[in-house]
Amino acid sequence: MYAVIVPTPGESITEVEIGSWQVEEGQYVEHNQLLAEIESDKATLELVADAAGVVHLLAAEGDTVAVGSTVAEIDTEATNPNPTTTNTVASTQKEDTEKKSVPEEIVDSKEALKTEERKPEHKHVKITPSAQALMDDHGVSLDDVLAGLSRIQKKDVTRAMNTAPQQDSIPEEPIASREEELVAMSPLRKKLSQRLVSVKNETAMLTTFNEINLHKIMEIRKQYQPAFLKKHGFKLGFMSLFTKAVSEALKHHPMIGASIDGDKIRIHHKHHISIAVQTPKGLMVPVVKDVDLKGIAQIEGEIKELATKARNKKISLDEMEGGIFTITNGGTFGSMMSTPIINPPQSAILGMHNIIERPIAEDGQVVIRPMMYVALSYDHRIIDGKDSVGFLVKLKKLLEEPTLLLSGISPYESLFDL
Repeated sequence: MYAVIVPTPGESITEVEIGSWQVEEGQYVEHNQLLAEIESDKATLELVADAAGVVHLLAAEGDTVAVGSTVAEIDTEATNPNPTTTNTVASTQKEDTEKKSVPEEIVDSKEALKTEERKPEHKHVKITPSAQALMDDHGVSLDDVLAGLSRIQKKDVTRAMNTAPQQDSIPEEPIASREEELVAMSPLRKKLSQRLVSVKNETAMLTTFNEINLHKIMEIRKQYQPAFLKKHGFKLGFMSLFTKAVSEALKHHPMIGASIDGDKIRIHHKHHISIAVQTPKGLMVPVVKDVDLKGIAQIEGEIKELATKARNKKISLDEMEGGIFTITNGGTFGSMMSTPIINPPQSAILGMHNIIERPIAEDGQVVIRPMMYVALSYDHRIIDGKDSVGFLVKLKKLLEEPTLLLSGISPYESLFDL
């Protein structure tokens, strides 16, 4: 009997939660087959079988288990009751591994369903073979099953079968439920709540504001977007430009990226910038490393890749560690103004907000310009008002005159050695 033990996700993590089992009790599993997804307070990890045999589950979905504990056992002496099916699954797993796609027993929805039957918004959905077979047998569509899911299991199809209306029946008006619902916090949400409270209690947090005229940035982005998309395969967003501008501003105000280490101040010279990403499990902050050494296209590509990994629960702990400063964009949800909370052990965070066209005075004329409020929350114990205000002023200058991102100074300042 082989014991399936919870591995150590990272330092300081002592327990995890069984997010979802990808196999059923008594099922025959192959070596390296995906068994379960386990959730820590930082990321979602995968638990795979290190031996082939019949699996016996010792923990249920939602259970909190200690790192190093046994959550399942595999009877390695058991024979495969259906070798043909297993061989087919193993073949699929091998092909997926070669393509560096999703784990064992999971197939891309584009392969599971005919292309002409697919909707563009469903192309990212992964479906287990057992779930696909059940959908085919009962005529259940993806629209019936999906509810913010990015992976469909057999239990999700069963739920949809019990709730979806019959084709020949007349749909009834939905009745709003007035019953209360008690939902358990995920490990990530628990950790977030603890960290947010500790930040409010243990730091001297203060927030300063400024506004940025994004007219030139938007004009340049519009002008070069087609060529950028053609060359790099993805669109140019605002986040990469803000990230690069933050890195440049940090060169002039390094204390903004500093942190407290006991009774000392640790000043970081590597510009590892954290980008807050909203995921179904909560807020996560993957890190773009060495921003000061990278161009806009590379930064944009890494932001998109890290955000996708975070939302699909494929982000690694290494990709979320080492950040010295965080950027969060509440504007994507329509926020006009907010005071973001510091992401410890960092000492400052930048909040971006909604872009709104407003009348402003420019060269003695009233013009309409796309304006954004930005907020810098910082730990006043090590960051003074001069640095916080100076940082935002530098950021504003860089973004309102994008050519400054090339060298950090204007051509005239370079000419006059200013």
